[in-house]
Amino acid sequence: MIATTGELAALRARVAAWKREGLRVGFVPTMGNLHAGHHSLLRLARGHADRVVASVFVNPTQFGPDEDFARYPRTPEADAAGLDAAGCDLLWLPSVETMYPFGVEATVQVRVPGVTEVLEGAHRPGHFDGVATVVARLFNQVQPDVAVFGRKDYQQLAVIRYLVRDLAFPLELLAAPILREADGLAMSSRNQYLSAEERPVAAELQRTLQTMRAALVAGTPRLQVEAEARAHLQRRGFDVDYVVVRRPDLGEPADGEGGAQLALVAARLGRTRLIDNLEFTLDRGFR
Repeated sequence: MIATTGELAALRARVAAWKREGLRVGFVPTMGNLHAGHHSLLRLARGHADRVVASVFVNPTQFGPDEDFARYPRTPEADAAGLDAAGCDLLWLPSVETMYPFGVEATVQVRVPGVTEVLEGAHRPGHFDGVATVVARLFNQVQPDVAVFGRKDYQQLAVIRYLVRDLAFPLELLAAPILREADGLAMSSRNQYLSAEERPVAAELQRTLQTMRAALVAGTPRLQVEAEARAHLQRRGFDVDYVVVRRPDLGEPADGEGGAQLALVAARLGRTRLIDNLEFTLDRGFR
């Protein structure tokens, strides 16, 4: 049966006891309202650790003033049951007061430069400052040997990789594959906001990314690929923030450049903002 605590001293005592036994501790941070995608992160952590801690904390510092912090779904009982079934040993449920003892407005902040300033960072100012701040605190609280993050939030993963390296956190970072619905839509807590009419349209994001990859392989110039993808999504009813091709470091690839790349999209369908990405390799580049 999964153990649960909201007390930092109890969390640290449990983790310290495991480590005295020579056990490797895995960690999966979440904001709750968990689904099969989250559970897959637990299973990956379980394969690389003897004990696994998961946290559920809806972090106020990563939501902008016009975003959905207040209506972000909280499902603690279902979350605990799902984590238990997925093999979680300890559920960490900190309060806002525990996470930010001097208050949200007076908290010490962590800012990752460069990678936070484009794409999501440009459209959601301050978002990644909140992410970096809370993840640094969670790593300090849990002190895991290995931590797992999903690839769906690709830029977030890049931010955490920078954070871990720059602040020398003594842990291994694992990236979990994107888990998808049968029609290709990336699993997300926000999918439940989609109306019955919007839900099948949402799967067009993944199909568009696949079309972009095929066009690049065929030699279509990158800027043309991006423009055609944006126009297509707009015709399908999306309000597009960005749909782009980037290198893994999120820099813009040059014409003719091959190697590892990815297509990324962020777009709003009705009231719901969705993100997705598709990683691929261009063996011969594009013209």
